[in-house]
Amino acid sequence: MAINRVVPSDAVPFMYVCLCNGLTDTQIRNAIADGARRPKEVYAACNCNAQCGCCTGTMLSIIRDQPAGASQVAVGD
Repeated sequence: MAINRVVPSDAVPFMYVCLCNGLTDTQIRNAIADGARRPKEVYAACNCNAQCGCCTGTMLSIIRDQPAGASQVAVGD
């Protein structure tokens, strides 16, 4: 059983979450801050689509962890 963990954003400058689309946690957090509440909305905000879907569990963890409208400083993107 795979366990998806979210690394605190201050631990590393950024982390790739979606390798298919090259999305980082910073891009995902910025999409959430702009109102995305589901992975489908995050992909749309980043102008891409789900590919293999392996990142959706981590993406959901980030969505649940970050309140809507909470800004994320772009580091390394």
